[in-house]
Amino acid sequence: MNQLRSLKKITTVVADTGDIKFIKKYQPKDATTNPTLILRAINLHAYQHLIISALKYAKLKGGNYQKKVVNASEKISVLIGAEILKYIPGKISTEIDARLSFNKDQCIEKAHSIIRMYEEEGIERSKILIKVAATWECICAAKELKKDNINCNLTLLFSFAQARACAEAEVFLISPFVGRIYDWYQSKFPTKTYLVENDPGVKSVKKIYKYYKENNYKTIVMGASFRRIEQILALAGCDCLTISPELLKELEIKPGNVEQILKDEKKYCKDSSILSESEFRWDHNEDPMAVEKLSEGIRKFSEDQEKLEKTFSKKF
Repeated sequence: MNQLRSLKKITTVVADTGDIKFIKKYQPKDATTNPTLILRAINLHAYQHLIISALKYAKLKGGNYQKKVVNASEKISVLIGAEILKYIPGKISTEIDARLSFNKDQCIEKAHSIIRMYEEEGIERSKILIKVAATWECICAAKELKKDNINCNLTLLFSFAQARACAEAEVFLISPFVGRIYDWYQSKFPTKTYLVENDPGVKSVKKIYKYYKENNYKTIVMGASFRRIEQILALAGCDCLTISPELLKELEIKPGNVEQILKDEKKYCKDSSILSESEFRWDHNEDPMAVEKLSEGIRKFSEDQEKLEKTFSKKF
C-alpha cells in the first residue's frame, strides 16, 4: 500500500494538470485545469492536432480577427478538457477568462458559451465544472448558473468570507488555495522550520471544512495549490484534494497508510444569518492576505489568458 492509494480511500483525488500522460498514470477521479496549465499543455506533442481543430473551429465560426482568436482560445480549453474526460470517470474543471471576474453577466454568458462548446463535442454539462474566481460577482453568477444545471468551481479562495458566501449561494465546489496562503505568510513572517500544525493554509481549509459540515452545507471543499505532501496528508479526509503530478508522484512512492484527519462529525448547528454584499466585502477586506492573493491570482490567470490568445493570434 502506498500513500496515494491509501489517500484515495478517504478523499477524492483530483489531478491538477492538463497533461494526459499524468492523468493515465495516476488515475484520478476528476481533473482541474486553468489558463496556466492550458498554456503548458498546448506545447505538448499530444495536443497539436487539437490546436488545428481549434483554429478550424474559430475560422468556421467567423467574426473579426479578435473574435476568432478568443474562440480558438476557448475551444482549445474545451478540446483538452474533452480529451481528459476520456480517461477519468468524473468531472473536468475548465476556467473562464479571469478578466471577467468582476462582471456577473459576462461570467454567465461566457459559462454558457463554454458549456455549448462541450455539448457540441457530445459531452453533457453534468461532467463540467466552470471555474471562476471567488469574487462577489462570480459567486452570484454561480448561483444563477446552477438554475441552468451548470455547476461551478469557485477558485482563488483565500478568505473565510469567500467560503461562507459560496456556501450560502449553494455553489457546487470551492477550491481554497493552501499553498498560496502558506506562501504569503512565509514571505511576511518567515520560519526556518516547517510545522504542518502551524501552516496557515492547512488551518484555513480545516476551519472551512468544519464550518461547512457543522452547518450541513452541501458545497464540496477541495483543497488546492499544495507545496508539500505534509499539507496534503494533514487534510486527508477532505471532500476532494487537487494535486499536481509532482506531489502525486511523491505520494505514490511513499509506502504506508494515510490517517484520516478531517471527518464529518454529523453535529449540525445551522447558522441562520446570511452575508450581505457589503458584509462580504468588508469581511474579505479585513484579511490582507486574501485581498492580495485574490488580486494577484486574477492578474496571473489574466496574463496567461492573454498569452494563450497571443499564441493563437500568431497561428491565424
